[in-house]
Amino acid sequence: GESVWAQYLHNWESILFSLFIACMLSFIFYYGSQSKNSIPNGFQNFLEWVVETLRLIIISVLGPDGEKYVPFLGTLFIYILSMNLIGMIPFMASPSSNLNITVALAICVFIMVQYLNIRNMGLKGFLYHLAGSPKDTIGWLISPLMFPIELLTQISRPVTLALRLFGNILGEKILVAFFAMVGITLLYFFPIQLPFMFLGLLTSIMQAMVFTLLTTIYILLSV
Repeated sequence: GESVWAQYLHNWESILFSLFIACMLSFIFYYGSQSKNSIPNGFQNFLEWVVETLRLIIISVLGPDGEKYVPFLGTLFIYILSMNLIGMIPFMASPSSNLNITVALAICVFIMVQYLNIRNMGLKGFLYHLAGSPKDTIGWLISPLMFPIELLTQISRPVTLALRLFGNILGEKILVAFFAMVGITLLYFFPIQLPFMFLGLLTSIMQAMVFTLLTTIYILLSV
């Protein structure tokens, strides 16, 4: 019975950890938003600093009209960062080291961007754009070649988003685990993995930022 449950939990650990992080972040921000002080202090001040910093970064790319995308992009960054970092805690696992999770995130971004493309250009306008926006005879003649190239470009974006995040976090996980095992087995529990955990911390922040900024750029191109 226990082995069946252990196998079940192992198979679904990425989903369970991702749901746990989503619930934890929801509680943290709900709790932090309960205080309505005009002059924030303590925990509320920290959360407002995080939100305002992300807002300024997003608006610097998208301009003033990017305000409406701040909730989506800010949530994306905080969620991915949390999933990356939780693997640093003993007995925890980073959901973003699972390709299924990173693909799911990339698909969300892909759907969002395609929705904006169709909303802003119209379906005909978007298909015209995929054909290379031909304006003369030569343009129309090469449009059958441009269409699959542009279509491949659109599809390759979520693929690269998913693979980049997955590969970096999985590599970080393997590296830390390897040196932790070496420290336990050969060096009498000496924590030689600590420098690599610091490197993993930087990688986690950088990959969350790269994923979010690339998504921001894709939204910019669509609007």
